[in-house]
Amino acid sequence: MNLDQLRCAIAQTLPADTSFGGETPPPEFLYVPSTHMKALRPECLLIIGARGVGKTFWVRALGNENLRKLLGSSVPVLDGSVIRVGFSEKPSPNYPDAETFEALTKSGHDAYDIWRTVVVRWAAEFLKDSIPTARWGDSVEWVKSDPEAVADLMLRASQKLEKNGQYGLILFDALDRVGNSWQIMDQIVRGLLRTALWLKAYTHISTKIFLREDQVERTVTDFPDASKLLATRAELSWAQHDLHGLLWQYLLNGKGKKGESLRELYRATLDTAPEQTHGRFVPGIEVRRETVAQRKLFEALAGPWMGKDRRRGVPYAWVVNHLADGQGRTSPRSFLAAIRQAAEDTTERYPEHNQVLHYESIKRGVQQASEIRVAELAEDYPWVRTLLNPLKGMTVPVAFEEIRLKWDTTFAHGPQGTDTDGRLPPQHQELGWVGVKEDLLRLGVFEERKDGRIDMPDLYRVGFGIGRRGGIKPRNK
Repeated sequence: MNLDQLRCAIAQTLPADTSFGGETPPPEFLYVPSTHMKALRPECLLIIGARGVGKTFWVRALGNENLRKLLGSSVPVLDGSVIRVGFSEKPSPNYPDAETFEALTKSGHDAYDIWRTVVVRWAAEFLKDSIPTARWGDSVEWVKSDPEAVADLMLRASQKLEKNGQYGLILFDALDRVGNSWQIMDQIVRGLLRTALWLKAYTHISTKIFLREDQVERTVTDFPDASKLLATRAELSWAQHDLHGLLWQYLLNGKGKKGESLRELYRATLDTAPEQTHGRFVPGIEVRRETVAQRKLFEALAGPWMGKDRRRGVPYAWVVNHLADGQGRTSPRSFLAAIRQAAEDTTERYPEHNQVLHYESIKRGVQQASEIRVAELAEDYPWVRTLLNPLKGMTVPVAFEEIRLKWDTTFAHGPQGTDTDGRLPPQHQELGWVGVKEDLLRLGVFEERKDGRIDMPDLYRVGFGIGRRGGIKPRNK
């Protein structure tokens, strides 16, 4: 089998950006980890996940009729659902953008009424009823001033859905784009959660609210019956076997001769062909679970060891472990980026190597994935890069006092002096540097050892240019 062809196939099949730029993901890349099944069911109203675990992916997938049909056997009720995106990072006439939302709140409208208006306008459109829609402020005023008409409209929409054997589902994502202070964010999230609870009266209409962990850890559920929402909570996570299953979902669906070479590797390794359904290839059940078959497939790519013998570790687990954050979570985006980079690096540096992926190239793949992850983190939390940049060149583990000293020297006004680029600041900055440390621990950027010293997972340590004795070195720039 031509190893160079396989490397080229991997590099060209795995996308440079698995976020799809906010567009609908291609059907061939649709993969449902077992841990995500609960989140996709209509009764699950609250979905929690860190950056890159699939929140926006599922919003795009659920909003696409063709992709919902692919999910039919897993979650049959979705196939007949009427789905509307109630908020996301992509502008739409179906909901107010961030600036309009801010203007509505400044003019005295409660977030609860604004979110209910988003739902009511969808219900009116579904029923082909006419309500004030010239401006969002007009719609909100109507919803607030005529509760009887709103209740009647919502009941009729629910009854029509029930008669048609359907469910109405409104999806909310990217709420961090709406507010730039935690006080405003709490009001926005609390109002949306109250809206989800309000909809429980209408049996065939519900929401799915995708939130970051820090958005739901606050006092946003301090209202009556909030526990009913929390009981529906699901967390998006990726186990090691899910990441490997996703990898083969991608590789098996490579285009042309490149895809065929990867499918041939699959057949030769497992002595069986991949499954085909709905015009796409799907890895067999034994490749979607942590089995000998799944391990054999990755060994066919990367060999048995991360060096010349077993002392360096097994590539199958090594890659996932070194891409985990301080909470032990590895995102699919980081994993796929590391494998793609490893294939490119092997082609460039080790073309005569007897495995598809060289172990040193896998390490460089982790370096690249770390830098990508740091850039992603900075988009959501600009203050993290601001605070970690002064630590470049340090070696972990390190006493927190040394980190605090660096910060005191760099930021004369304390945490309040950090740059947030118009985004949310550190959640607990009012507690000083100790509060910021707690935020970094929650995000998985920091780890705290039993002796109190601060450590960092390779995922972030490498990208921020911080060293560790015997660990993967940051790339020289």
